Amino acid sequence: MTSQNTPEQSLWKLIRDIRFGMLTTQTESGDLCSHPLTTQNRQEDEDSVLWFFISARSDTVRDVLARHKVNVAYASPEDDRYVSISGRARLVNDPAKKQALWSTMSQAWFPGGVDDPDLALLAVDIHQAEYWDVKSSKMVQLLKMAKAAITGKPPSHMGEHEQVHLG
Repeated sequence: MTSQNTPEQSLWKLIRDIRFGMLTTQTESGDLCSHPLTTQNRQEDEDSVLWFFISARSDTVRDVLARHKVNVAYASPEDDRYVSISGRARLVNDPAKKQALWSTMSQAWFPGGVDDPDLALLAVDIHQAEYWDVKSSKMVQLLKMAKAAITGKPPSHMGEHEQVHLG
C-alpha cells in the first residue's frame, strides 16, 4: 500500500473489500479441500483473527476439528490484489460474537438467526500472510511484460509483495 502503512495494515486494507475468501482445509484422507466463505470481520485487524459463519453439520467443521492448520486465499483480479493467509482454525461458542458479526445476508444461510442450531462460528488465527498488490495500470504491466519477453529478463517491479508474520 503506501509507505505510511505497516505490512499488517496493508494486509487488512487489501482484504477489507474482498468479501469472499477460499478456506482450504485438509480432509481425513489428506486431500486439500477449499470452500468459499464470507469474511464476517467488521473492523480491521480484530486481534489478527478472521471470522466466518459455517454450517455446524459441514465437512469443514469435521476437518477443522481434526486438523487445525488452514489457508484462506483472497483475490481481486480486477484490482490485481492477491492475499494468502495461513493460520489455525478453531470453533468458537460465543453468542455475543455471533450477534456482533450477524448481518441480514447471513439470514439467507441460517434462517434461524444467531440462535440457529446449524450456525457455527469459525475463527482463523492468522500466523502468516503473503500478499501481492499491483499498482501500475494494465498498459504499464503489458509494456513491462513485453520488454521482459524481448530482453529475456523478468519484468521489473510489478507491484508490492510482502510477507507478514502475525503469530
